[in-house]
Amino acid sequence: MRLETRRKRRQREAAEQPFADEWRALLSGRWSMWSWLSADEQRRLEQLIKVFIADKRWEAAKGFELTETAQVLIAAQACLLVLELDRDHYRGVGTIIVHPTTLVLHGQRQTGTGGLVSSDPYPILGQAHYEGPVIIAWDAARFDAATPFRGENVVIHEFAHKLDMLDGVIDGTPPLPDDDARRRWIDVCTREFTALSAGLADPLLRDYGAEDPGEFFAVATEVFFCRPVEMRETKPELYEVLSGFYRQDPAARLSKPLDGSGESLPASL
Repeated sequence: MRLETRRKRRQREAAEQPFADEWRALLSGRWSMWSWLSADEQRRLEQLIKVFIADKRWEAAKGFELTETAQVLIAAQACLLVLELDRDHYRGVGTIIVHPTTLVLHGQRQTGTGGLVSSDPYPILGQAHYEGPVIIAWDAARFDAATPFRGENVVIHEFAHKLDMLDGVIDGTPPLPDDDARRRWIDVCTREFTALSAGLADPLLRDYGAEDPGEFFAVATEVFFCRPVEMRETKPELYEVLSGFYRQDPAARLSKPLDGSGESLPASL
């Protein structure tokens, strides 16, 4: 009989633990998107959150005191992306480093797709490293959790990069099920990226998505989850390919009654 690995045992034990009532109250009170999910989606997301927290290595930086609140809110937003995917999609995530606030990078970096470089100080809210850690600024993650209607979310952005990295190439195209889906993805996303780069796109997608195709995918993913109704209405083809990859229809969640109240969330969210 094959012995259970330490990691598999840790994942199994975490999955078998009940989801803490205080964690559920935290998500209900401090993560607006929690209420968008059905009871079944919440239940399945809870399972992912438990395993994610136990499975990943968590580190605090710059004197930050890492709390369960930070872990649960970051894990919930990250796991939303893989709710309908295999949790193994995050096999490339080993360590999550949480900073208290914006961090400033120094040294040369490439800017945009033209090969230009800059040595100016560069403030960031998060960063995803290929075969390395994910870095998150806690104050940004906390604020984004409460204000999804802004269409920006650092956790969703950085973990979208990790999904993009799964095939070993950071090109804005995550692993897709077949050649037809890949061709459709490239056609739609190239068209939208070109329009954004030329300044011809509507303001739904922020300009940072024009940096390169990888940033475009991450920015588009933020909007797909945070402002899905507007994306479906203004960019239906982009919404379609993202929905196909994530196997989710977040815009539909906002048109359904929640908690049996008979009321729906306003479409402007």
